This record gives sequence, C-alpha cells and structure tokens, in this order.
Amino acid sequence: MNARSHVFELSVEGRQIEEVVSTLFHSLLLHRSVGKFNYQHEGSYSVGTLGFVDEDCDFIDFTYVRVASELLSSNVKREVLTFRDALQQSASQEESGQISLEFFQKKRARWPFQPECIPWEVWTVKLDVITLSNEHERQICRERVGEMLSEKVLYIADIMNRHEYIPKTPNQSEVDLIFDTSYNDVQPYLHRITHQINGPSSSSVSTTMRKFIKDTLAL
Repeated sequence: MNARSHVFELSVEGRQIEEVVSTLFHSLLLHRSVGKFNYQHEGSYSVGTLGFVDEDCDFIDFTYVRVASELLSSNVKREVLTFRDALQQSASQEESGQISLEFFQKKRARWPFQPECIPWEVWTVKLDVITLSNEHERQICRERVGEMLSEKVLYIADIMNRHEYIPKTPNQSEVDLIFDTSYNDVQPYLHRITHQINGPSSSSVSTTMRKFIKDTLAL
C-alpha cells in the first residue's frame, strides 16, 4: 500500500512552533478520531460521542478545535515540545526541521514476529525558524502565520471530505489493528509522531516570509 503524503511548509518564530504544529495535528486528529466502540456482539456495535474544545493561540491570531481528550492532547503536546526544543537547541543560528503525523494499520504476523505496521496517510510539517528584530515585525508575522494556518486547516477539511482510502470498520477482534484503544474517551486511528532536525535554514519559505514582512513595513 502506498501511503498518501501531504506536506506543509511554514516560516515561523521560535515561540510559534508549538502552536503551529499543535493546530495542524489536532485539526487532523479531529477528523481521524471517533467515539469509543461498544460491541454488543461480533458485528454489532455502537459508537460513543466526541467532545470538542476551542484552543486560542497566544502567539498567532488563530483559534483551533481539538478533540476533548486530555490524555490525547497531552501525548501530542509531549511530542511537539520535544520537536520544538530540538529545533531551538541552537540559539545562535536559524534552524529548520520537520515533524510528521503518520496514520497506520497493523497486520498480524505469525508468532514470534511482531505485527507489521502499514502507513496509509502521512502529514509532514516543515518549519523554518526565523528571528525578527522588533515587535512590529512580530505582529506582522503573527497575523500572516494565522492566515496561513486558516488556509491549511481548510485544506485539511477538503482532503478529509474526499472519498479516499481509510481502513474499514473492523470486527471486535481486530479493532486494535486499526484504532488506538488505549484511551477511555476517544478512539483515534493508530498513529505516531516523528521528527527530524535539518540544521541551519536555507529555504525559500523563510526568504518569502522575510520579503512579505519587509514589503508590509514599506507600505
């Protein structure tokens, strides 16, 4: 199976890293989570409801919606903060890196082998971290990043409405091959978060953001 792949590229301040990645990943998990399955017997089940929470960003003009599961939110935050800290480790130079949210399903293997993990959708966020010199530039960046996030969240919603492959609803004996059943209040598709730090940035995305800020200041 070839996994669908989507890539977002943004240029941000260091203080915006956590909020940018959290906005995108929680927007994805909002569409890739369901209520808990309650099986009466094999092939017959009911699905619980999902709660939702609005999250206001502190360093971006944006509010996003996430699933109301504190444990899921905590797990995502832990991975995002690890990425943020690694990206900010070198304070003397601008950095770039990427973090991915991969959805996968498992295929059972014969003992003693572990189940095979087969990815079916991968979302990657590539970030260039820029340093701005004054509060006026930071305000422009705050607004611009908010606009870009709006576009990307709408893109996510559009993709989710397409008739593309997602694992079919499993029987009770196979539910843990498709969904993460470790949560007591939500059932997201199996997923994992990985990241990679690329070192000093030379991306055109960073250059584009700087040009946008410079042009705005010139108005």
